[in-house]
Amino acid sequence: MTTHRSGIAAAAPLAAITAGKYLISPITTLLDNGWYACSVSIRSGSGSGTTDRIVRLTRLFRTALRAAEYAIAEGQQWIGASPALLRVAA
Repeated sequence: MTTHRSGIAAAAPLAAITAGKYLISPITTLLDNGWYACSVSIRSGSGSGTTDRIVRLTRLFRTALRAAEYAIAEGQQWIGASPALLRVAA
């Protein structure tokens, strides 16, 4: 999901991916200065046992795509995912 400063959500430049039991979703925000900030959602479980961690990242990027790529990579590192486990979420 991409959220603009005005609070209007737009389509994400990258889809969420799954890695084992985790769903990793990039979140990008267009800042007033024209740069993009990013966060990553790392979700696991289902129903009342769902846990969703949001990690706010500090780097800024010129494009939403680069910000989303960075967020996905950080999410993968956070859960210790190997590339063999990764697939685009349906």
